[in-house]
Amino acid sequence: MATQPIETPADAGLGVFEKWLSVWVGAAILAGMVIGNVAPDTVSILARLEYASVNLVVAVLIWAMIYPMMVGVDFASLKHIGDKPKGLFITIVVNWLIKPFTMAALGVLFFNYVYAGLISSDDAQQYIAGLILLGAAPCTAMVFVWSQMTKGDPAYTLVQVSVNDIIMIFAFAPIVALLLGVTDIEVPWETLLLSVVLYVVIPLVAGALTRRTLLARSKGDEIAITAFTRRIKPLSVMGLLLTVVLLFAFQAQTIVTQPLLIALIAVPIIIQSYGIFFVSYAAAWAWKVPHNVAAPCALIGTSNFFELAVAVAIGLFGLGSGAALATVVGVLVEVPVMLSLVALANRTRSKFVQA
Repeated sequence: MATQPIETPADAGLGVFEKWLSVWVGAAILAGMVIGNVAPDTVSILARLEYASVNLVVAVLIWAMIYPMMVGVDFASLKHIGDKPKGLFITIVVNWLIKPFTMAALGVLFFNYVYAGLISSDDAQQYIAGLILLGAAPCTAMVFVWSQMTKGDPAYTLVQVSVNDIIMIFAFAPIVALLLGVTDIEVPWETLLLSVVLYVVIPLVAGALTRRTLLARSKGDEIAITAFTRRIKPLSVMGLLLTVVLLFAFQAQTIVTQPLLIALIAVPIIIQSYGIFFVSYAAAWAWKVPHNVAAPCALIGTSNFFELAVAVAIGLFGLGSGAALATVVGVLVEVPVMLSLVALANRTRSKFVQA
């Protein structure tokens, strides 16, 4: 999210944090595991700090993660919505009419059938719920990094993200509720809607107001937004890592007794990621979409808005839930998968129409 993609990591390539995201997340997982086993009483105290099914500590950390991204969203870019309709059409169809449903299907396939003898029925439902939340939350921030690395059209990527955020406000809760209902998971509607308001609407409004204020003070200079987001980026990084620490602290004893659990959860996520990319990329190639639009249009659906998925999983099912764990596994596997797809997109550039 940004305005010419807000020079965030997108303009400088992949930053140190983004490049080694899997390493940082892995370290946070280990820290959480240690804390959960060494200081379980402290973890229990943190778990009880909640109001209306929202853990207050995690809520603050999630806002710290999401707010910097929302400052970068430029809704003025929506006036260019018709400039590259083919790529945007593919993005919308894949993100909202295909991806959530294929993720739910893979979750049911693996956890109800393939893993039937390895995971209990109750735990399986939790992991399926977490995968559904991931599938219904397409990327809104890191896509600028992937777009830059594939020499994507920055103007198109900005429109793509802005449109996606608008759709997310209205479509995320109904799609999640539908898929959870189909998989026989009870849907606490009030908590689901509260999560969307807390973690999408409020940060988006706050980001838009901040953006407007920065532009007013700088007389329209976009550099002010870039400088601001760079200053607050450490808050986002710390929010993500501390959230992961807390999640795995609550899951520590479960994971110790089931060491293969992370790998089992990762399998359908990885299959979904590669599958969604190839569907989008092939559609763009067949429709003769230029590569600088085709690459970001395929990558946005492949990547996930894991911050939202984690937040909603915690709100709906709790910090120690299997659903929350599944969304965090999505964070762990995302960067290696996305880097491999960026490399593939760059190697196949010559196969596409060039802008």
